[in-house]
Amino acid sequence: MSQITIALSKGRIFEETLPLLKAAGVLPRDDPETSRKLIIATSRPGVRLIIVRASDTPTYVQYGAADLGIAGKDVLLEHGGEGLYQPLDLGIAACRLMVAVPQGFDYARAVKQGARLRVATKYVQTAREHFAAKGVHVDLIKLYGSMELAPLVGLADAIVDLVSSGNTLKANHLCAVEEIVPISARLIVNVAALKLKRATIQPLIDAFAAATGGTRNG
Repeated sequence: MSQITIALSKGRIFEETLPLLKAAGVLPRDDPETSRKLIIATSRPGVRLIIVRASDTPTYVQYGAADLGIAGKDVLLEHGGEGLYQPLDLGIAACRLMVAVPQGFDYARAVKQGARLRVATKYVQTAREHFAAKGVHVDLIKLYGSMELAPLVGLADAIVDLVSSGNTLKANHLCAVEEIVPISARLIVNVAALKLKRATIQPLIDAFAAATGGTRNG
C-alpha cells in the first residue's frame, strides 16, 4: 500500500480539520498542540500527518513531500497554486481578507483623490493585485507580526489582513473598509500523486467531500 502524507498546520485549521479526518477514518495518534512530533501516525494504515507552518503547506504539497494538505485560500493566493489540484473548498476556518484603516481615516476620499497609500500586510501579492485592479497607488510594507500596530505608529495608512470577528480591529481603533476576498480552507493535492496513488487518495477526497458537503473545485 502506498504511504499517504497529509500536511496540516497547528491551530484553527488543525482543530477544524479533526472532525473531517475522523469522518475519513484518520485519527491522529498524537495531539500536535502537546506533542513535539512533526510526523504523526494515524489510525488509518499507510496514512500519516506532517505538521508544518501554514504558509509552507502548499510548498510541501507542490514538491511532493506531502500528497495532500489543507491550506487557507489566503495562503494559496500568495503561493499561486502552482502544481496543485484544489478539489474541495472545505468551508472551514472561514474569515475575510480585508483592507482596514484607523477610525476616522477617509479611505474612500484618499482612494478617489489618487493618494499614494502605504499598506502593511503579509499578503503582498494579493494586495498588489487588488490595488492595481482598482488603479490605486500603494507602497506595500511586508510585516509578519501584528498588522494592527502599523497604522497606530505611523508605519502605514492601511493594512490588509484576515478579519474574523473584527474584535482585534475594534480594540485597536481600526475599522474594515473593503473586502478583498472571502477566505476558507481548501483541500489541496499534489497533481502527480493523484495520478500515481489515485486508488488511495480518491477515497480520502470523497470522505472529506461527504463530511463537509464541500464545494468541489471551489
